[in-house]
Amino acid sequence: MQKIRLIKKYILHLFLARHTNGFGVHSPFLFQFTQNVLCEKHPFYIFESIELLRDKLIKDKRIISVTDFGTKPNRERKITEIASSSLKSAKYGQLLFRIAHYFKSKDVLELGTSLGITTSYLSSSSSKINCVTLEGCAQTGSIAKENFEKIGLKNIELVIGNIDDTLPKFLEKSDTLDLIFFDANHKSEAVLRYFEMCQSKIHCTTILVVDDIYWSADMENAWQTIKKHPKVTSTIDLFELGIVFFNPHLVKKHYKMLF
Repeated sequence: MQKIRLIKKYILHLFLARHTNGFGVHSPFLFQFTQNVLCEKHPFYIFESIELLRDKLIKDKRIISVTDFGTKPNRERKITEIASSSLKSAKYGQLLFRIAHYFKSKDVLELGTSLGITTSYLSSSSSKINCVTLEGCAQTGSIAKENFEKIGLKNIELVIGNIDDTLPKFLEKSDTLDLIFFDANHKSEAVLRYFEMCQSKIHCTTILVVDDIYWSADMENAWQTIKKHPKVTSTIDLFELGIVFFNPHLVKKHYKMLF
């Protein structure tokens, strides 16, 4: 039933997504964002290294015990299975890289490290980025740490533990956040709680990216609630994920775009 729901939602998205290549976007800021980030296809040098790492993970037959504080019970999984089915595709990983690169993000927070592929994209546009990634599963985090070392990323702080516990502690000692990526607990209650927790660290140029906004009706409700938040000025819905802007100079408007 969930698969049928997603197919229907995607067909509707295709029908409603009329803002391709920035045309129809009246905001100069968002038009430039669409042109220079969403439509940009330049292959940065680090992309090949990260995708070679993904290829190795897809062939990795090791079995790990996955601790999930979100939607599924603990279970044993092969790394190849996680790499093949659970990681964000290269297209979306590279989009996260371009967002960090375009906005010259310095302080980046990721909720949900998994095997570290998206973390690598988030952190690799500049050595000056301070990327903190929170992961609930110790064994998954251990594989991610291996991967960061393999491609020489030294600007990542990996924090293991239940995000309900680690996020408040991190926020307590942090200043502001430039880029935030939510890809952890896929329950609306948790997503909205994390969203509210991060409010004190968000500034007018902060970008929030929320993964799997149509993963379930519950997640879609969370996305709709975020869009209505008084600090949110504009959003871009790419179906796979949603991009949230807090810039007070933007007119409150929500776009559906093809990507």
